[in-house]
Amino acid sequence: MNENPQRIEQFRAEVADMKLRDPATGLDRLLVRLGVVGLVTGLGFGVAAWFISHGTRNSLQQRDAIVVALLGLTIAVVGGALFMKGAMAGFLRFWMARLCYEQQAQADRIAATVTGATGNGHGHDERAAVG
Repeated sequence: MNENPQRIEQFRAEVADMKLRDPATGLDRLLVRLGVVGLVTGLGFGVAAWFISHGTRNSLQQRDAIVVALLGLTIAVVGGALFMKGAMAGFLRFWMARLCYEQQAQADRIAATVTGATGNGHGHDERAAVG
């Protein structure tokens, strides 16, 4: 993995030059926490709506329970979306940095192979130009 420490340091310097926000900031963690709170709150609303609707024969109160249940469902869906956004952000950020590093390392290996294979330093193969 650490085949070229100089390239790793260059990559770190390039990432630092991009002035990306620090992934350790609390926004992603806050979104995960809000998502969990939303999921739990939505579940609580759903359970409360079930008890309200089954505790009475009054149709007006049962309709209110339907509204409470829909509100709980909405809160749970929004909470789930926030949770997924917050949870995936860190993973995708790492994945993108890793992909960039691997592509640059692959480009370096290809360049080294091409320049090493020709020996003339021009970057093309003279055998291909002759045939």
